[in-house]
Parts: sequence; C-alpha cells; structure tokens
Amino acid sequence: MTKQLSDELEGNTLQVYSFVVKESRPVGPREVMRGANLSSPSVAYRQLQKLEGLGLIEKNELGEYIVREKTGVSGHVWIGKTLVPRMVFYSFFFMGILLAEITLVATQIFVNHQTISLGIWYSILITAASMTIFLTESILTTKHKKTTQE
Repeated sequence: MTKQLSDELEGNTLQVYSFVVKESRPVGPREVMRGANLSSPSVAYRQLQKLEGLGLIEKNELGEYIVREKTGVSGHVWIGKTLVPRMVFYSFFFMGILLAEITLVATQIFVNHQTISLGIWYSILITAASMTIFLTESILTTKHKKTTQE
C-alpha cells in the first residue's frame, strides 16, 4: 500500500471503507450513513466518492458502491471482513507468555512446594505490563477510529 493511500484511509474514510468491505454487496449512501454511524448521507457520499477516487470501490449502474479492491490498512489486519488493530495480536502474544509463566509458577509453588525467586516475579510483572500496554493501545486505536468519525 502506498503512503498516500495509507494517509487517506483514516477517520470517516476508514470507517466507510470498512463498512463497505463488511457488507460485500452494493450499498448506497444512506446505508453507509447508518452502518458507518455518520451524521448525514452527504458525509457518506463524500467519503464514498473519495474511496472511488482512490480506486478502492466502484459505483454500479444503480448508483450503489461495491468494493473493487480490498487493501491493507496501516496498523491493522483484515480477519475475514473485520478490520482489527495489529496491537491486539501483540497483546495476545504476551497474554500467552503470561499464562505460561503463571502456570509454571503455580506448579512450582503448589505441586513442588518451592519458593519463587524475585527475578521470576519481575519477569511476570514485565510480561503483564507489556500485555497491558499493547491491549490498551489497541483499545485506544479502536476508540480513536470511532471518535474521528463523529
């Protein structure tokens, strides 16, 4: 994806593009307005024209719009027809590590009756902090995407 296209796909434009991709059928400005939670059909129409100009959607003979090209979006990953912030995957990675660490520590404490060194507790704390940071960033990215559309 080019830098210009990446810069254009944010806020309302990204919301409209994501909605049209999810629908995978021709949609009109009023449907887009409702589905993307926009203030008016004219705002939806403006965003649809912008996406058409970028070559990502096209207008059919009935005046409805359909996806022409599904493209990557900076900082996001398509999972089927849903756009997910990339940070979610990083938080899940650290969540997996954290669960493994907690399982190992619990085994050492409850099964083997061993004490756990301070270094292991620091490791768990760092992993938990990393998971929390990435999860928070993904939530903030999603909220920012929703507030920029209003």
